[in-house]
Parts: sequence; C-alpha cells; structure tokens
Amino acid sequence: MKKERDLELIFGVYPIIELLKAKRRKLVTLYTTRPTPKAWDMIASLLTKDIQIQYVPRDALTRMAGTTDHQSVVGWVTPFVKRKKFFEPSKSPYLLLLDGIQDPRNLGAIIRSASCTGVDGIIICGKNSAPLNAAAFKASAGLIEYAEIYEAPTALAAAQALRQAGYVLYLATLKGVDAMTVTFVQPLCLVIGNEAVGISKNVLPYGKEISISQRSKDISYNASVAAGILLFVISYTSGKLVAAESAPKGVSKR
Repeated sequence: MKKERDLELIFGVYPIIELLKAKRRKLVTLYTTRPTPKAWDMIASLLTKDIQIQYVPRDALTRMAGTTDHQSVVGWVTPFVKRKKFFEPSKSPYLLLLDGIQDPRNLGAIIRSASCTGVDGIIICGKNSAPLNAAAFKASAGLIEYAEIYEAPTALAAAQALRQAGYVLYLATLKGVDAMTVTFVQPLCLVIGNEAVGISKNVLPYGKEISISQRSKDISYNASVAAGILLFVISYTSGKLVAAESAPKGVSKR
C-alpha cells in the first residue's frame, strides 16, 4: 500500500466523482462522515472494493483539507501525471498557456473552462505558478482529471517551443485587438498572464495581442473570467462547441 507521503490529497464531491470516472489515477483512501453527505450515492456507485473508506468527524476533514469547503469527502489519491511529450499541432490544434497564474483557485477555474470549451492541452510553468493542488482540483470541479497538462520551465520557453512547432499565439492583454473581430487561425495557443502583471514582457513578441471589451479602462476582468470569455469566443467562432445535452460521456453536466 502506498504511504500518504506518496499520494495527493483531494477534496470535494466532483473532484472525487470525476477522478473515479476518468480512471486515470487511483483513489486509495476516502474519508467521509456519518451520516454520509447528500451526494454520497453518486460517489458510492463508482467505488470499487479495494478503496478504503474511513468515517471521521467533519472537523477532522476540515483539518485534513485545510478548509471547510470539502463537502464532507476527502481522499488520498495517486499523483496527477503531467504529460512528458510536448504537443503536436496535428493532434492538439487548440492549446492554452498559463503564464504565472498564482492562485490555485484561478488555475482550477481556468482548467474547468478549458475543458468546457474543447481545449486540447494546457501548458503551465514551473516558475512563479500555482501548484496543481487540492484547491485547484476543487475549483476545476474535477475536470482536471481529463486534461492533458504539460509543464514548461518558463513561459518564454513555452512560447519558443510553440512557435517552433507552428502554433499561432494569441496573447490576452489590455491593449490588444478586440477579440470579437479576430479571425483565429489554428493551430493556436491562447496565452493568459499573471493576475497582477499580465503576460511576461519577453513573451509578448511571440504572438498577437487580443483583448476583451469592458466598460472602463480603469477596471479589468479576473484572470479566470478573462480566460473563460476568450476560450468561449475562440471555440464558438471555430465551431467547436456543442449543446449541453450533447456533452461528451464521462463529464458531469452541472
């Protein structure tokens, strides 16, 4: 049996459900309460006999998760595996590069939007970026379990590799061309910058700057909101979106 130091902690109903549905990694131990939470039947239907279930007080779950946002389910799981090979335009024509996103909740929310809009792969950076931790898994509503994620050392290294591979980079900034007027060319990669300073200056020469209209120049969208809007615009204009009732199997509709 793997020891906890070799595992990752996740919490929340949908992170647990999607992990079990995706079957890309293993749930080793699941902690919950008595009585079980309202969503327990959805989880229980996916559990296998080899998964240990421990019943503990709710405050014990809060201490484990470091938050009250655990929805009475906390699990130890095998680590999330990032892809080792860089993306190929012919197989992954629609990418997302996250340049210095530091809030794990923003990271998870962006990954959720990427999943909803049909992004083929996500590039994160090893430097100055939020980790893929339990908070990120929770904010993604578990949809991270289906994501292809590659970690580049820096955003500059990622931009250089993308250009060399033949991707067109679209950079989300406050002074770019209105995204609603852009004809997006694939293979492409949307770049979302840091919550405070935006996209790294040394990355700007590698792509076309685009922006979202807003009421005033003195305000700006949250990074995850901006990412969601731009991902939707790109996917919608390229015909990648389908009605909610036609969503792929294995992805919960909520």
